Amino acid sequence: VKMSMQSGGGIRDITTADRLLSSGINRVIIGTSAIEDSKFVLEACKKFPGKIFVGIDAKNGKVAVKGWEEISAIDAKELANNMENIGVSGIIYTDILRDGMLSGPNIPALEEMVKAVNIPVIASGGIATIDDIKRLLKIKKIWGAITGKAIYSGSLDLKEAIKLAKGEE
Repeated sequence: VKMSMQSGGGIRDITTADRLLSSGINRVIIGTSAIEDSKFVLEACKKFPGKIFVGIDAKNGKVAVKGWEEISAIDAKELANNMENIGVSGIIYTDILRDGMLSGPNIPALEEMVKAVNIPVIASGGIATIDDIKRLLKIKKIWGAITGKAIYSGSLDLKEAIKLAKGEE
């Protein structure tokens, strides 16, 4: 495939991260381990500079872990700051109340997250239409967006969204 790819889910050790990155994956996304094993995240950032992102899944601003089964007391922005200080290259921020709901992204939470860190933030959760993409593009420093159900359901035309993001429309 001639495109940038990222992989997340189950990355809990250097061996797994190394295997993925060695196979041609451009970036790995660490989730629950970002909370449970910050030493691993630090080690990964040192070994693979520019290639480690952290997925922060949140409900009402609090970090969800273990496949969203547990809501922690940890503030999502605080975790993002800690991860930035460790050396992660970016954050994928998912509002789990909106993910898969096609209800639109949580713009205020995304704006807060982008303001809280100086590393890229990728929006995830609730993106349903081209109007959602337009709203995301108004957030200064937003780095990207993840959508799935909207493409499968036909509520978002991926080609149109890409053109808009590139400033071609």
